[in-house]
Amino acid sequence: MRDLDNSSDLAAMRVDYGGLPHGGNEDVDLDETWLAGGWEPLLRHWIEQATAVGIAEPNAMVLATVSLADGTPRPVARTVLCKGLSPDGVIFYTNYESAKGAQLTAVPYAAVTFVWPALGRQVHLRGAVERVPAETTAAYWRSRPRDSQLGAWASRQSAPIGSRAELDRTLAEATERFADVDEIPVPPHWGGFLVRPDEVEFWQGRRGRLHNRIRVRIEHGATSVDRLQP
Repeated sequence: MRDLDNSSDLAAMRVDYGGLPHGGNEDVDLDETWLAGGWEPLLRHWIEQATAVGIAEPNAMVLATVSLADGTPRPVARTVLCKGLSPDGVIFYTNYESAKGAQLTAVPYAAVTFVWPALGRQVHLRGAVERVPAETTAAYWRSRPRDSQLGAWASRQSAPIGSRAELDRTLAEATERFADVDEIPVPPHWGGFLVRPDEVEFWQGRRGRLHNRIRVRIEHGATSVDRLQP
């Protein structure tokens, strides 16, 4: 195994982007006209292309929130799964009492990043966050596997726990609690968040680090599109 503590090894790590994989035309550059139909169709298309080439969890996105736990604003990031996409924004689900749930309640603004290194693409969204309606959460909840539903009841997400054995015990208790229930109800502390972007940036890797960056700004229902220098 290589010693990644050696700074020279890290400094030498480099991928020269350029062209599209799997026989794509390397002259096809991300262009402002690709956003003529809005940001959502292009993001959906890129997720579909990531799915088609076999990228694991192509709907994974890094979610960044703001923590005020010690009185000083600090960024916090983690990976979640996008479970809804529309012109309004992207949706993910979580325990509202988790760290990210509490942070979004205190500061209802977030940034998310989709990244597909194999395709040389990223998408960044930034905007206000709001809870989705209960009926939206309920519809998604019904699509979840039963084991995932039980896990949502068993886990006090982000709270400390003494051991894995203790966590397994809480799952066993939840399993017993709902053993005779065909449809497990949605926990009152669980649901969806919608990130409603006011800014979306599409990034496409190119040779010599002269990447393509196209930004979409949304303000009062109007959109503007511009190119950013890499």
